[in-house]
Amino acid sequence: MFKRFIRAIKSLFGGFISSMEDPKLILEQNIRDLNDQIPQMNENIATVKANMLMLQKEVKRNERSIQDLTAKIKSAIQADRDDIAESYALRLEKAKESFSHSKEQLQFAERAYKKALKVKKVFMKEKDKKIQEAKEALRASERAEWQSKIADTLEQFEVGGIDQTHDEMINRINEESAKNEARMEIALDSIDTETMEIEANAEKIRAKSLVEQFKMEMDEGSGAGSIDLDEEEPAKEKDSSKTIGNKEKSGS
Repeated sequence: MFKRFIRAIKSLFGGFISSMEDPKLILEQNIRDLNDQIPQMNENIATVKANMLMLQKEVKRNERSIQDLTAKIKSAIQADRDDIAESYALRLEKAKESFSHSKEQLQFAERAYKKALKVKKVFMKEKDKKIQEAKEALRASERAEWQSKIADTLEQFEVGGIDQTHDEMINRINEESAKNEARMEIALDSIDTETMEIEANAEKIRAKSLVEQFKMEMDEGSGAGSIDLDEEEPAKEKDSSKTIGNKEKSGS
């Protein structure tokens, strides 16, 4: 009975929560959650990389220490100072142990860093896929809402309401357009268009003859241009004297 009671409570609250869930809002929140995980992942990767860099420095430091202690031991042996060589030998042994331990840790840190980069790459790929799917679903939801609104509008059309008024207004506009077109045709028929066309053609012919006349005068002017300038001067003086005489006659 207790299990049945728990199941009934779950079904009651489960149905209530399901009715409260909005798929659009949940998808938008999922997109935000996926984007919020990127900074935390970058921080974790940075921590792993920092540890790897510290171990690399430690390994290099141990390598230099081993080389330095080895050189000192050799120098002490050459100087017949075995006591000093023995103290350096103990320090060299500890340096080698530290070097071996640091190198193992470095190898583990490098593998961890590479694995973290792979995890990030997979996560980013999956994140982009999930976000793209969510955006497509949201766009589909918007289209569905728009189609629902259009369907509601079409369903609200009534035969004696919008449809009748719509058709009536279109018929009135078409009738008005036909009347105006008929008036325009009647007005054009009342005008002597043939006479207008004849006059327009006559104007074109007259303009063409004027152009031909200008061409002839230009050809004659180009032929007269070869006369010597010295011969033209007296002619200009005569023309000017004639012009002055004519002006005086006209003035008298």
